[in-house]
Amino acid sequence: MTSTVDAGFRPTTPRRDAERVAATNTYRDLLRTIRDAGLLNRRQGFYLGVLGVLSAATLGAVVAFVLIGDSWWNLLVAAFLGIVLTQFAFVAHEALHRQVFASDPANNRLGRTLANGVVGISSTWWNHKHSRHHANPNVVEKDPDIAPGVLRFTEEDAASIGGRLRGFFTRNQGWAFFPLITLEGLNLHVTSVRSLLGPGITWPKLREALVIMARLGIYVAVLLWVLSPVLALAFFAVQMGVFGFYMGASFAPNHKGMKILPAGSRVDFFTKQVVTSRNIRGGVVMSHAMGGLNVQIEHHLFPTMPRPHLARAREIVMEYCETLDVPYTETTLLESYGIVVRYLNEVGLQARDPFDCPARASMRWDA
Repeated sequence: MTSTVDAGFRPTTPRRDAERVAATNTYRDLLRTIRDAGLLNRRQGFYLGVLGVLSAATLGAVVAFVLIGDSWWNLLVAAFLGIVLTQFAFVAHEALHRQVFASDPANNRLGRTLANGVVGISSTWWNHKHSRHHANPNVVEKDPDIAPGVLRFTEEDAASIGGRLRGFFTRNQGWAFFPLITLEGLNLHVTSVRSLLGPGITWPKLREALVIMARLGIYVAVLLWVLSPVLALAFFAVQMGVFGFYMGASFAPNHKGMKILPAGSRVDFFTKQVVTSRNIRGGVVMSHAMGGLNVQIEHHLFPTMPRPHLARAREIVMEYCETLDVPYTETTLLESYGIVVRYLNEVGLQARDPFDCPARASMRWDA
C-alpha cells in the first residue's frame, strides 16, 4: 500500500517555480472572472431569511418543549434542537468567513453571537483553528484537522500506535468514525472552554468563556425546571449527540480521503485547495442541508463567497480545472462516507499488532 502522504509534491525546482507562477496567474484570472460575475457580492437578504427560519424553528422547539413537559416524547424536540443548532453553527461559520455582511465588524459580531451565545462554541478558538486549516488543508503538521488524536489520518501517525487495544481500535478506526462523531458536540464545547481558560488568558477570552458558560447554565436550568433529572440528562445527551453527528457528518466528506501533502511541500494556492478538497452533489437541497459545505472546493478557493453563489462558481471552476488538467473531485454524500471509512481503515492498518512477528509473513499456505 502506498503512503497517504503524496510523494508527488517534491521540493521546489526552477521548473516547479515556473509552474507555480503560472498557476498563481491562473488563480488571479479565475478570481477576476468570479469577481466580474458578481459572485463575491454579499447576499444579506438570503442570510436574514435563513436566520428568520432558524429563529422561528427555535421558538417552536421551545414552545413544544414546554407543552410536552416531563415526557420522553421531548427527546424528539432534543433531536430537532440538535439539527437547528447545527444550522446556526453553519451561519456562524459563514459570518466568521465574512460571507454575510460587507462590514468585517458586523460579520464578527454576528459570528461571535451565534457561536458563543447560541451554539456554545468559542468563536476565537474556532477562528484560529479553522484559519490554519484553510491556509494548509491536508498538509501534514500544518492542518490541525489531520493532527493525530483519537483518529489517525496518515500511515506514519498510525504506525506509531502501540498496545493491543489501541492498535486494534486504530486498525478499525473507520468503522468507529460515525459512532465517535456523536461525541463531537461535547468535545467542541469542552475544548472551547479549555482553550479560553488555558495559558495566555485575556479579558476578551474570559468574557467569551463567561458567555458560553452562562448559556450552558441557563440551558441546564431550563431542562431541570421542566424535566426530571434523568430525562433532562437524556434530553441533553440526545441534543448533543445529534448536534455532534450532524456537524461531523457535514465536515468529514470535504477532505478526509483526499490527497495529503507532506510537511515541506510547496504547492500553489489554486492546486493545493482543489486537490485536497471534495464536493458533494445534491444541488440546492444539499447546500441547505450542509450549509454550503457541499461546495467545498469553491469555498476554499473563495472563502468570503456567500453560500448562494457557490453553485455558479462551481461551474466556472470546473471549466478552469478541465483546461488546466487539475483533478476536480465530486461525489455523492453516501459515496463520500464510504471513501472516509475505507481511507481511515487503510491508514489504521499501519498500527502495530503486538502479535505480529517478522516471520509471520512467510508462514502462509500457498496454493
